[in-house]
Amino acid sequence: MKEMGDWREYLMARLAAPENAMSYLDVSLEEYQVDGDTPFFLLGLQNVVEAQGGVSIFAKHIGLEPEVLLEQLSSESAPRLDTFISIVTALGGRLLIVPLEGTGVTADVRVEHYPVPPGEAAGLSLEVPPDSQ
Repeated sequence: MKEMGDWREYLMARLAAPENAMSYLDVSLEEYQVDGDTPFFLLGLQNVVEAQGGVSIFAKHIGLEPEVLLEQLSSESAPRLDTFISIVTALGGRLLIVPLEGTGVTADVRVEHYPVPPGEAAGLSLEVPPDSQ
């Protein structure tokens, strides 16, 4: 009978697979959106980076200096968006914005804040209307 390792070993083995790492980050990000727990979110990122070979290897893979990645993962604040996107891209994923289920917020936001219907050009102009001078 194979002896079981500890939880950390199990987690690292699971997160070594990019698809599992993306699912794990997805849950971490959902939780962050709900409760704003930055340390929990950063722990999720740290676990994924460690499972993918560690800071040095992963930083080189995403084009950052290891010190920069380590600093962002150890910060008290959420990582820069470009760093997070680089991590997700390196795992073979991308960020996706979807409506929150059951809130109805998306429709209200479109109507109140965006006068141009989705898919139509806004007709931007840098000219100042004559009556506003």
